[in-house]
Amino acid sequence: MNYNVDEKGYYGEFGGAYIPEMLYPNVEELRQQYLQITAEESFQKEFRQLLKDYVGRPTPLYFAKRLSEKYNTKIYLKREDLCHTGAHKVNNTIGQILLAKRLGKTRIIAETGAGQHGVATATVCALMGLECIVYMGEIDIQRQSPNVARMKMLGAKVIPATSGSKTLKDATNEAIRDWINNLIDTYYIIGSVVGPHPYPDMVARFQSVISEEVKKQLLEKEKRENPDYVVACVGGGSNAAGIYYHYLNNPKVGIIAVEAAGKGIDSGESAATSVLGKMGIIHGSKTLLMQTPDGQITEPYSISAGLDYPGVGPMHAHLYTSGRGKFISITDDDAMKAGMELSQLEGIIPAIESSHALAIFEELKFKKDDIIVLNLSGRGDKDLNTYINYFKL
Repeated sequence: MNYNVDEKGYYGEFGGAYIPEMLYPNVEELRQQYLQITAEESFQKEFRQLLKDYVGRPTPLYFAKRLSEKYNTKIYLKREDLCHTGAHKVNNTIGQILLAKRLGKTRIIAETGAGQHGVATATVCALMGLECIVYMGEIDIQRQSPNVARMKMLGAKVIPATSGSKTLKDATNEAIRDWINNLIDTYYIIGSVVGPHPYPDMVARFQSVISEEVKKQLLEKEKRENPDYVVACVGGGSNAAGIYYHYLNNPKVGIIAVEAAGKGIDSGESAATSVLGKMGIIHGSKTLLMQTPDGQITEPYSISAGLDYPGVGPMHAHLYTSGRGKFISITDDDAMKAGMELSQLEGIIPAIESSHALAIFEELKFKKDDIIVLNLSGRGDKDLNTYINYFKL
């Protein structure tokens, strides 16, 4: 089975472009041109140069010695927290801003949950001198105030989404509304492997630099390109898509996806889409989606602003239903403990999103000589207030 997107924009039965007619010309323009533009030598040269000199790639593949000793296995961390802006998100925004410029767009919009994609978008807009508008849920603005300040310092206008749950889903709704009203000059930088085709594939391709580097780095450290398992947290799922990308069709490499169970899968306050979701359409894509029996979207919940999305990218929906990926749900409490554990064992404070992935070592047993590569997708600076309030620091 092939786990990459097909020519119609589907991963198995998930994906496609379910969009208002008004958006069709823009999405179709992207679909027809993204592969050709991104394959051009001048594009690749500029993209790679910026990843190296501006983002700071390649990011290290770090052997977590004390964490490995505790869990009696070999754990490597892919240090995306060391990227400029503090997370993997900038890999994708660099790629998309270069694409937007080649399409002649002058105004950039984005949505953000944890604020990292908003910061990464504001960063590349400042770099390229383009207008930037970021939509962010009112609740997320309160719990991610350092990132809101960063976006404003970088010259972006941050607009609160005040409808629904006032989180990521609602910010995305507002961004799509803006796009419909400003089609000619506006480019929408989507931050995850969600939305209408070609966005899930495009974002995955820009993030695939993560697994591309892992293959080279592991060969150097372990004399083999392939780990036994690759692990990542999944909200929409761009950091996961990045670390899975070059291993998708290699059955020898296990894929582990970690979702946010919130206060428990059956608590009514969760974001575990694989367990709770049914097929539906959200933000232009057919995927697994948390919804009521009559098809109304259920409000997700997670202590992590980056994981409380009611759906999941179509690539991940396909990995789950096909059985290629093993999906695990981690509660707020277990994620917070795992974040504290990494801080005190390795001197690395992770984003709470990444802490969900780290919590699997209490859930799963690995062999002593297994090599596990975990994508440490972001650093914990943005979450210090949440850590302080949780642990009464």
